[in-house]
Amino acid sequence: MGLIITITAAQADDSPATFSPQQAELPVAPPQGAVVLFDGKDTSQFLDMAGKEVGWQVQDGTLVSTANKERSNHILSKVRFRDADIHVEFQLPAKGSGNSGLYIHGHYELQIINSIGKEKLTQEDMGALYGFSAPAVNASRQPGEWQVYDVRFRAPRRDADGKITEEGSLTAWLNGQKVQDGTCFGEPRSKYHPYRHGTTPYLQQLERELKQTSTGPLFLQDHDSPVRFRNVWVRPLDDHVKE
Repeated sequence: MGLIITITAAQADDSPATFSPQQAELPVAPPQGAVVLFDGKDTSQFLDMAGKEVGWQVQDGTLVSTANKERSNHILSKVRFRDADIHVEFQLPAKGSGNSGLYIHGHYELQIINSIGKEKLTQEDMGALYGFSAPAVNASRQPGEWQVYDVRFRAPRRDADGKITEEGSLTAWLNGQKVQDGTCFGEPRSKYHPYRHGTTPYLQQLERELKQTSTGPLFLQDHDSPVRFRNVWVRPLDDHVKE
């Protein structure tokens, strides 16, 4: 089974302004209070979009995004959280776009894609919060090199009817550079997120729960590209955590 470190609310200052993760040397060891989703061994901390065992491959200690004929073979964490620090190390393939992403709560996508050499950055480039904000800088590395995202995520707050009463915010570091700085967001804007494109009854139930509790999983996106992942963990910043 994948390693789980005891879940406890973060004790440190959890404001985005103080968020400065260590990214100089990879891999980065999970901190105390983190839930390790992939430690190089198996996929036991993930589910597929139907809530069943995932179909992604584990090769040489890495988790490989594995496509299926539906083109939406995303996987999602068993653990569901509200506010959290998220750490994901990934490697783009030598050929192709390297298209993937982190769907936080299934609603908000941080882009993973080969953006080497691009000067005019858009919401479709590496480091973007899709539908909301282009990256502040191009922090992309060459395909074949290990790259890293660290994200401080604060979920939107909702009322009893599921309506957002306070926007969420996100600060993201990519390969040692801050690409999103307290970016605010409300309702999701992408028509492709997992609750809209290729959804399942299992995901529909999760989204209903999300709108009541502001807790949700981390999805790793399948977009027809064999992106590799390693050392994936989530560190909850409050006690709103479900397994």
